[in-house]
Amino acid sequence: MKHVLSALVVNQPGVLAHITGMLASRAFNIDSLAVGATENPELSRMTFVVHGDEKTLDQVRKQLEKIVTVVRVIDFSKENFVERDLMLIKVTTDGGKRSEVHELVDIFRAKIVDVGPIHVMIEIAGQERKIEAFIDVMRPYGIIELVRTGRIALLRSAASSDDVDDDQPSPEPPPEATV
Repeated sequence: MKHVLSALVVNQPGVLAHITGMLASRAFNIDSLAVGATENPELSRMTFVVHGDEKTLDQVRKQLEKIVTVVRVIDFSKENFVERDLMLIKVTTDGGKRSEVHELVDIFRAKIVDVGPIHVMIEIAGQERKIEAFIDVMRPYGIIELVRTGRIALLRSAASSDDVDDDQPSPEPPPEATV
């Protein structure tokens, strides 16, 4: 099973290397990893996607929580969350394919960010399955190159990651207001 983990870490040099080294030394495979700044300049958020059963996940969490620079670890998989990946893809458009590619870009709600004589570069964001589907429809046109970010995620609703008690389910979102 896939698990999305979020680790709030102290923003200092070497933290990423320390954490990934620890996971690698214990044979944990990271499917996806994204690191970025948070609203607090002293902290960064690392979002991991790992495969494994509950026992494996528990080991990963315990190992991460032992690291001094890790402030908090949350398993988003048990929560109501929003996740996104970002991809840039360069696709061949020679032979009159540009309008077909442009139509597919619109269908997937992507956008063209660069145009060359025989290619376009496209930016697309969304859930992993959307990104994978877009890659599949672009293959026949000729993918020149592509690059993807790791997955990022945040909890839904007004709750923040600080409000989540890992032993308790997240609170239900408030009922929709009727007008």
